[in-house]
Amino acid sequence: MTVPIRLLLADDQALVRGALAALLSLEPDLTVVAEVGRGDEVLAAARRTGPDVALLDVEMPGLDGIAVAAALRAELPDCRVLVVTTFGRPGYLRRAMEAGAGGFVVKDTPARQLADAVRRVHAGLRVVDPTLAAETLASGHSPLTERETEVLRAARSGEPAGALARALHLSEGTVRNHLSAAIGKTGARTRAEAVRIAEENGWLLGDPDD
Repeated sequence: MTVPIRLLLADDQALVRGALAALLSLEPDLTVVAEVGRGDEVLAAARRTGPDVALLDVEMPGLDGIAVAAALRAELPDCRVLVVTTFGRPGYLRRAMEAGAGGFVVKDTPARQLADAVRRVHAGLRVVDPTLAAETLASGHSPLTERETEVLRAARSGEPAGALARALHLSEGTVRNHLSAAIGKTGARTRAEAVRIAEENGWLLGDPDD
């Protein structure tokens, strides 16, 4: 008999995680050996259960899925990574591939296609949602500097520049300058619009692009 592919599922939404486990467990050649709800729980669970493929969400508490993918590549290189996320953003896809993920698909992928994606990633192949791949090629890297990314990430809170300056240990003038630069580079009209555009492109997750 063929040895089943061992899967680890990491998603902070229990219903989604349970649904994925139920669907994938219906496949005779797949078996779920671990489920976690936080990114910082993945490595310990992987060491304990020895999965062949880890299915990771992007936005999770503790550690995001892209950082987890990089950690798995460094510590458990035999464990392949398939990112399965609601957030199909070009910047996320690029960073996931750079972090060592073997695949990137969105959560509304049909169950049969998801199971096939798991098998292909396990076999060492790359699996990427074709629409998102095209968008990624068109979008290019983040135009934001590291500091602009940091300030814009903090600006998601909606706090005024003074509060952001105190939180980031910068002068208020410096924060305003970085916000102005970020607004210009994203083609936005307001700070809130710049945040939205950067989030949609995946530029505010983790470390900024080089």
